[in-house]
Amino acid sequence: MVRKIILLTLLLLAGVAPAQAALNVFACEPEWAALTRELGGNDVKIFTATTARQDPHHIEARPSLIARMRKADLAVCTGAELEAGWLPVLLQQSGNDKVQTGSPGYFEAAAHVTLLDVPARIDRSEGDIHAAGDPHFQTDPRAVLKVAEALAKRLVTLDPKHASGYRQRHEDFARRWRAAIARWEREGAILKGKHAISLHKSWTYLYRWLGIHEVAVLEPRPGVPPTSSHLAQILTQQKRSSAQMIVLAAYQDPQAAQWLHEQSGLPVIKLPYTVGGNEKAVDLFALFDDTITRLKGAIR
Repeated sequence: MVRKIILLTLLLLAGVAPAQAALNVFACEPEWAALTRELGGNDVKIFTATTARQDPHHIEARPSLIARMRKADLAVCTGAELEAGWLPVLLQQSGNDKVQTGSPGYFEAAAHVTLLDVPARIDRSEGDIHAAGDPHFQTDPRAVLKVAEALAKRLVTLDPKHASGYRQRHEDFARRWRAAIARWEREGAILKGKHAISLHKSWTYLYRWLGIHEVAVLEPRPGVPPTSSHLAQILTQQKRSSAQMIVLAAYQDPQAAQWLHEQSGLPVIKLPYTVGGNEKAVDLFALFDDTITRLKGAIR
């Protein structure tokens, strides 16, 4: 103890302040962990609750996740009911006032974008309907840009001592991201007007951005596994729709997509969906690089 006091005194006398502890961030999904890392640099310490190989709708609220939430200064999550089955339990059981809904330490990405497919009515017989709208907006890089701006401001609010670093990193990220969006749009121009069949309604934002038309969904209702009769109907429909591809996420069961491929010859395109979805999607930039490359590969 005496040695620590002497060392601290010497540092102060020398004009060197001890390093401030990094901001503890609990990221619900890999994309938000990657974005926080871009904006936070060494000023944040990030824990990611899920992986790209997990369905973010269905996560177990394990004690280890509760313990991580208990230590968090900031929780960064999608919202729009994506984590409705597990996040409320983590927040409640953690007893951490800093990250409760409505507090500065709780950041909901969905609050900073315009959500699509907001249902006119809620009927659970129609499957896993999200009352607030489609939560898969991270598949559109323009939405990521909006979230980045809001998240940078929140980091500044929570950690004003490192405000200049957060602002500089956000400015740098936004510049590189806008340039990347322009490049992706040039490279993806060939996809405009193409037709796709999806396993799940995961790609509304991606399709809108690139001009791809979704002509069928293998799930008869959101979250309901494909049935043989529904697949047979889509096979018949496919002959009229001239689809070019079957699209699914890395974490989704490919069995139904593989059946349709065998019956129709359509290529199955497994997209990473988020950071870590495959060996190439190591960060946000690589995620969209790989997504565009895989989609273009389906129509060559």
